[in-house]
Amino acid sequence: MIRRLGLLAAIAFLLGACAHEHPASNAYGSAEEINTNPENYKSDIAAAMRAYLNDPSGIRDASVSEPVLKPASTSMPERYIACLRFNAKKSATVYAGTKEVAAVFLAGRFDQFIDAPKEEQPLCANATYAPFPELEKLPRY
Repeated sequence: MIRRLGLLAAIAFLLGACAHEHPASNAYGSAEEINTNPENYKSDIAAAMRAYLNDPSGIRDASVSEPVLKPASTSMPERYIACLRFNAKKSATVYAGTKEVAAVFLAGRFDQFIDAPKEEQPLCANATYAPFPELEKLPRY
């Protein structure tokens, strides 16, 4: 009896796993909708930096690249990615040094930051940066 219940539970679990759909496949629509060019990428990045940094005020040397469609990693499908460089505060008077991150966009909106890897082919290696003064003007809160 216990063996039959275990077998029945295993079959139910396997059938449930087969019926599960990947959320990105229908949550945002087709591949074209998922990879919509982010028109407001600068304002999306600036808003996300408020949560990403402990103190978003006083950022120095901010620059950003235009979003480009490419894979963020070997296991991730292509997404629009904008590369970002900045020097943020570590404390009230000390700066942490220049940091490089990739902003990933999904369906035309900011999705996540990925620390730019320092591997053989860095994610932001060929990025063309432009000044990003909007990021340097963020208030503390």
